Amino acid sequence: MPSSQSDWDAKYRLAGEGAPSEAASIVCELLSLLPSGPALDIACGTGRHALVLAARGQHVTAVDFSKVALGVLEARARSASALVHRGESLCEAGRPRKGGLELIHADLERMTLPERCYDLILCIQYLQRDLFPQMVRALRPKGVLLMETFTRAQLEFAGGPRNPAYLLETGEFREAFPSLCVLFYRELRAGQGIASLLAQNLRR
Repeated sequence: MPSSQSDWDAKYRLAGEGAPSEAASIVCELLSLLPSGPALDIACGTGRHALVLAARGQHVTAVDFSKVALGVLEARARSASALVHRGESLCEAGRPRKGGLELIHADLERMTLPERCYDLILCIQYLQRDLFPQMVRALRPKGVLLMETFTRAQLEFAGGPRNPAYLLETGEFREAFPSLCVLFYRELRAGQGIASLLAQNLRR
């Protein structure tokens, strides 16, 4: 796994030269169940999930710390004739818009999520535990959080993060959002170690 911003930029520059990656299977499996209102894609990379959501007419705020990744996403969005806008901050992104993509360049470890703005928050293959409370507050009533990332079981397989700080403990996701209602949860240990969570904000 890349370890610095320059490494990630190089990875995304190379990715931009090839065909877009397919969306994670968990997103494809649950897509029809996901809310179609304003969505936030955290650590969006080159936008494999943001583009899927935008294609169904959803407004998506896509955030990443790599300007290269966002540039690739913007080019792919324009090629698909999708509306795309460069935002200055997540506070601005919280304003209601109709459809399309809003791209935000931000330091993920320093950003603050606007409260009660999103019907859907997506975070795939990115783990930043101190964002968990912010994710909950950023959900609208009945909003849904979909997350999937690596567990410590990944150390048994090639690839993926090796630093334990970026790997989930067994069962950690299930207990990480006590104020949300868990709709779906699973941990897999087949070729990779990953945990998937779908949870909903039932508070008004």
